[in-house]
Amino acid sequence: MSLSINTNTGAMVALQNLNSTSSQLAATQTRISTGLKVATAKDDGAAYAIAQSQRASVASLDAVKDSLNRATSSIDVAMSAGEGISDMLTQLKEKALAASDTSLDTTSRDALASDFESIRDQITKTISNAEFNGINLIDGSITGIGALANADGSSTLTVDTENLSLAGTIVTLATDATFATATSANGLLSTLDDSISNVSAALARMGTDSKAVTAHMTFIGKLQDSLEAGIGNLVDADMAKESAKLQALQTKQQLGVQALSIANQAPQTALSLFRG
Repeated sequence: MSLSINTNTGAMVALQNLNSTSSQLAATQTRISTGLKVATAKDDGAAYAIAQSQRASVASLDAVKDSLNRATSSIDVAMSAGEGISDMLTQLKEKALAASDTSLDTTSRDALASDFESIRDQITKTISNAEFNGINLIDGSITGIGALANADGSSTLTVDTENLSLAGTIVTLATDATFATATSANGLLSTLDDSISNVSAALARMGTDSKAVTAHMTFIGKLQDSLEAGIGNLVDADMAKESAKLQALQTKQQLGVQALSIANQAPQTALSLFRG
């Protein structure tokens, strides 16, 4: 091996190794500080691309959950109103049945009729106020709503409406229904019975839609969790492994600095050749 003061091969090798160690140490420190083994595309282009695509899906599912929440709220408001209407129809039947008693005097029957008309009109008010975010599922203004069901918007979950307006196919009681005699009061009982039964069936259908939306909301939540776990598997750093690696690289760096120092001292041995 020749001794040269112009070319220090040992120092070159030591410096290359030290630079490599420093580079690895910087990468490890970045993983520890970010918690990611793939923070940018240059770390792993394929993994980064897949992770970004899945992140987009997770973000899109937030919009799906918002849509489902709005649908749930609309159904809840409609069902609350429907239950109130069912109770009011029951009260109307009670008034009509009491008024159908032939032994009742005219004054008492007129008082019952006044109560009947007030409750009847309250049904219309309840329907008109059963609105959430501009959506009313029981006034017949729309035929249904479609909540987002997937991340790309290609699928929707349909929620049907139920028209509970007076003089409709569900609540068949006329908008001006009332009574003045026992006979006319008795004639309303069959209509009220049918309306009560129809509203109960409508509430059951809305309940089924509500369960479907809730079940899909649960699924979307689990899907998001699975996607986030998959992203983590792709890009998250193993902190225990990185911690151990950090200590090893720090030790290796210190040894590299010492090796470079020793290599840099080698040319000085040439001076001993010229001492007398």
